[in-house]
Amino acid sequence: MTRVRPLLAVLTALALVLSTSPALASPGGPRLERLDRGLVAARTDGGVFLSWRLLRHEVTGHTDTGLAGPAFAVYRDGRRIATVTDSTNYLDATGGSEYRVAPVVRGRQGGLSEPVSPWAGGSYDLPLRKPADGVTPAGEAYTYSANDVSVGDVDGDGSYEYVVKWEPSNSKDVSQIGYTGPTYVDTYRFDGTLLHRVDLGVNIRSGAHYTQFPVYDFDGDGRSEMMMKTAPGTKVTSYDRRGNAVSERYVTMPREDVRAGFSHRDDYRLSAAGYYEHVVEMFRGWDRHPEVVAGRWPATLEQAFGIEPRYGYPLSDVDARALADHFMDVYAPSRSARNNLRAFAGFIVDGPEYLTVFDGASGRELETVRYEPGRHDDGLMWGDYALGRIEPGNRVDRFLAGVAYLDGKHPSAVFARGYYTRTTVATYRWNGRRLVKGWFVDSGWVPMSNPFNYPVHNRDGSSPEYGSLATQGAHSLSAADVDGDGKQEIVYGSSTIDHDGKLLYSSSGVLPPGSANPGAVERLGHGDALHVTDIDPTRPGLEIYMVHEGARSAPYGYALRDAATGQVIYGAYTGVDTGRGMVGDVLPSEPGLETWASVPGGSGAVGLWSADGRPLSTAIPGTNASIRWAADLTTQVVDGALEVTPSIKDWRRGTLLTAEGTRTNNHTKGNPSLVADVLGDWREELVVRTADSSALRIYLSTEVTGHKLYTLMHDPQYRVDIARQQTTYNQPAYTGFYLASDTDWSKVPR
Repeated sequence: MTRVRPLLAVLTALALVLSTSPALASPGGPRLERLDRGLVAARTDGGVFLSWRLLRHEVTGHTDTGLAGPAFAVYRDGRRIATVTDSTNYLDATGGSEYRVAPVVRGRQGGLSEPVSPWAGGSYDLPLRKPADGVTPAGEAYTYSANDVSVGDVDGDGSYEYVVKWEPSNSKDVSQIGYTGPTYVDTYRFDGTLLHRVDLGVNIRSGAHYTQFPVYDFDGDGRSEMMMKTAPGTKVTSYDRRGNAVSERYVTMPREDVRAGFSHRDDYRLSAAGYYEHVVEMFRGWDRHPEVVAGRWPATLEQAFGIEPRYGYPLSDVDARALADHFMDVYAPSRSARNNLRAFAGFIVDGPEYLTVFDGASGRELETVRYEPGRHDDGLMWGDYALGRIEPGNRVDRFLAGVAYLDGKHPSAVFARGYYTRTTVATYRWNGRRLVKGWFVDSGWVPMSNPFNYPVHNRDGSSPEYGSLATQGAHSLSAADVDGDGKQEIVYGSSTIDHDGKLLYSSSGVLPPGSANPGAVERLGHGDALHVTDIDPTRPGLEIYMVHEGARSAPYGYALRDAATGQVIYGAYTGVDTGRGMVGDVLPSEPGLETWASVPGGSGAVGLWSADGRPLSTAIPGTNASIRWAADLTTQVVDGALEVTPSIKDWRRGTLLTAEGTRTNNHTKGNPSLVADVLGDWREELVVRTADSSALRIYLSTEVTGHKLYTLMHDPQYRVDIARQQTTYNQPAYTGFYLASDTDWSKVPR
């Protein structure tokens, strides 16, 4: 017995230390953030509501209503007022000025959290510093609004900082002509202290498709880095605590670029006249283009445009201009009345492209490398001239980004270019000193017999291994362990790439009667919304719900697929671009998550479906964003776009919150700046900009819950989903396990 008692004392002390220390990665598992208790307090009509984090390593088992772990002592103004065992929230009816909590393990209290004072209500305003207005080269004035937000612990103190993307009022989709103002990316502490600002400069166009900014602790030092596509002219300004600029530095250009004469003063934005000259130069080199030399493209532009031979090759400047005039004034308008290439301006189709890693706390550039792959051209090889709508700079400048635990332990950055035709995905590890390239996937160019008139979509690229990736991507991506091997795969729309870079599958289906080609086997194709989680708990593994815009050329307008195999479980042909879709537990009486979708413009819904494919209702909830807001683990929907005030709605109970004085982002998409579990218990906070973008308003759910669950940020899939939420068409974050009102707590990973 004299040996057992000291051992028990040591084990008890160890358990106490672990229960109060930052999060630790499980042996052999993903390396996750070290977070503090995340305590937050808010005044409500019933008193002061408190919410705090349970950390994943603290979980010891499960109960009927949640996970088992330490109890928590609650302190108000220095006096212990309660012990909470079944949750990580508490309503103090009396109210006080300062609160702290501490874990209690086997009767022994661990360390106290940092003290917090209550918010005046259910929200907090994080002050922002709006960039100055500007004017484009065309004389058009623009202003700025706060847009997408991501979070990361940039200084290693266990709490999150907020990374804010600023978009100008003239931001553009890649298919839209016109100049934009530059994009800025700021990093703020929770008190509104601006740490640094990245000015991406004039050579990165502004809009949802151009700037993705994963924020993550890539090297495991406890502090988050930030990565993004940069260019000549990108610079970082750092600030002191008083808000004064203390340094301004441009990213480092490769020596060969400097020797070649590139400069941070360069401006590659094309004017309408500049684009005309660009076309002339492209035509003058037509006979030397590799595809022409190889005999795969027409030998002359006259053949490509379907007119009689007129000119000798190589073309003279005069002849090239004559053909450019014909192309812009005759040929392009004949393909589509929307083609007005004389007005083509504001695009960037030339100049160096970089990928930069920034230190999250200081904004210091850590490394800059070339962005891979480069654009190659203005979209000619990408199919941007091939369809009726001629759109230079469109398919070539479709970017995605995310984070994935490809080896099951360390996070990798994922950067992608293209998804309509050529599809490329590149992965990188940041080891604290340099970027280390991982695997690179490339579908290859989609072969065309005429780059000015060819049905380039729904065709394989030239790669024997990856060619079927072409046209399969979505406006987002997801990282999830779809095959249960402990390593995350990249769900790239209708296809999935295994953790080692091999193609796991590319999904297809049979076109039904009434489609463009009944009986033909066709890929599921591109789509605007993508959701990956355990949707049906009665089936093994994860599922994927996606909507598709291929209209009469797509076998399905919406479909639920098995994430491991890509096989369709249920879905339906719609014959139209089915632009929106969502999943969630909106009917707790139904097992599993419900799925629903609608066509663009509110012209019709395709209905609400059960997880096993039963139609439940022709009416549907909203499709802009979902949020885990309620105490009962059901799913709510964030509604409101453009100038409509955002709200949180429950399918059964109605409106739960109206976020007065705020706005969502991204036009009709109606995306909040962020929906994530950044504070308090397992529920998600709503982060939206104030109407004047003077602040981020962070809303906290103050409904008391009896469910106990570790912070969602300690689920690997959810955490990387938050890192990619800001990507292009923002999609909600999901756990890698089934989470709903009927969760079996014994199956929640621990």
